[in-house]
Amino acid sequence: MAIASAALPECSDCPIRHRAVCARCEPEELDALSRIKFYKTYAAGQTIAIRGEPLETVASIVKGTATLTRSIEDGRTQLVGLLLPSDFIGRPGRSEAQYDVTAVTELTLCCFHRRPFEELLEDMPHVRERLLEMALDELDAARDWMLLLGRKTARERISSLLALIVKRSIRPDGGILGDKGRVELPITRETMANYLGLTIETVSRQLTKLRKDGIIQLEGKRTILIPDFGALLAETGDDDDGGMIF
Repeated sequence: MAIASAALPECSDCPIRHRAVCARCEPEELDALSRIKFYKTYAAGQTIAIRGEPLETVASIVKGTATLTRSIEDGRTQLVGLLLPSDFIGRPGRSEAQYDVTAVTELTLCCFHRRPFEELLEDMPHVRERLLEMALDELDAARDWMLLLGRKTARERISSLLALIVKRSIRPDGGILGDKGRVELPITRETMANYLGLTIETVSRQLTKLRKDGIIQLEGKRTILIPDFGALLAETGDDDDGGMIF
């Protein structure tokens, strides 16, 4: 069960302020959102939403990682998305959850009851514009992932996922975690395998090869050091414009 979270920052000091749904809000818009927001925290493994159930709240991820999954009639389940800090859960105008959403790490959400949030949108063009932009970004990401699953090698898939996690941890000033990028993988290798369409053995083998080639350094099961982000990008199979190299 989710519990209220204490000692969280004000909107102006929020770590996701520069890329969340409120990124373009004017001070008065932030004040209006602040009056209806509330925080929830979830432990790793807790369910946030179940497909088909009423969607009472929408939320931005402040801290942690969640998964989006869909199941089919015979019980098979597919991981269809990772939700990282600043990602938005739920969709205004929809009364039911479209996916199962599960916390894979300890998770903090900035929540809004759906109906009051929808009502505020009528007077908040900056939030409406940002929601549209995020939806289009999500569409582009889904197309990129189709390319990854259909054409990229196992090494390119893993490198692409690592690069995505690093990019999402870039600070507003453009810094990437110091001189040597340190990435704490938010998911297990089993979850990585599911998401990338690989086996656990392949994920472990390719991470080891990337380490031996000097692209990454491993510290334990979850910590990865990236000495040269450009070298990692070169392993993704994408060209300088972000498209696949044929």
